[in-house]
Amino acid sequence: MNYKMEELIPIVGKLAGRYTSFESTSVTYEKAEQFMKAVLYCIHETETYGHGGIVAAEGLSAEQAYETGLALVEEKVKLALKLYNELMQGFADYDNLCLRDTVVNGLPEFFKWYDTKYEPQNTILTLDYPVLKDLSGYSGADKIYEYICCVRLEQAFLHMFPEAWVTGILIKKDPEYEEMIENVCEVVLISVVCHMTASKSLTEDFEEEDYIRLQKVFDGMDAETLRERFQKALEELMSKLSGDTDSLAQYLRGALDDIAVRVKHAAGCGGLQYILVK
Repeated sequence: MNYKMEELIPIVGKLAGRYTSFESTSVTYEKAEQFMKAVLYCIHETETYGHGGIVAAEGLSAEQAYETGLALVEEKVKLALKLYNELMQGFADYDNLCLRDTVVNGLPEFFKWYDTKYEPQNTILTLDYPVLKDLSGYSGADKIYEYICCVRLEQAFLHMFPEAWVTGILIKKDPEYEEMIENVCEVVLISVVCHMTASKSLTEDFEEEDYIRLQKVFDGMDAETLRERFQKALEELMSKLSGDTDSLAQYLRGALDDIAVRVKHAAGCGGLQYILVK
């Protein structure tokens, strides 16, 4: 970002004027800092997402970059709301309170209170339900948009299986899974890739001898080899689906590193049965 402070301050001044209905441009230091962050957020939107990426901001004045970014933020909010409404048409929370509260009760509050003009950098929500993608680098409308995309992909994966089967896995994971603050998709994904790696039908429960056998097999692999085995299982699963599964496969692959480490650790300490729950 190459804009100098003297190019940004007039934009902040205009925001302050609009905020006070042009009765005054004098605002508190905290409010002025908020407006500066709003300006920088919109300019960053132009640089990162506008019309082909960072080069889009080149040749634009700071005010032009800000106005362009503001329009992009407004469009992002509209798109996020559209995706959210589509998500809710077939949404299933599997009786998990954290998932339900975040998606059903929390997200509408963002659209109700989000301020594109004066505080677009404010995500508003804590997004307590964890998704399988690191969103720590996002804020505001960008974070909510990415979060909704993640939940949509997770729902697409979970809808591949009967709802009773999914809840059966969750119950075995934790009899009080309704209160669980874990990613539902990850719990199911671990069970699926381990079943496929063990050449067991998804309808078959793991028996004691299965745990003993798999603990020996998994403990004898390093985490990278285990991840490759799980990725092969995931690719096999995706190949059985019709339509475009590239986005879903890419999203789930992002979770395999952590899953491989967790399974490897569980196998090494004899606790595989605590994560292979069915």
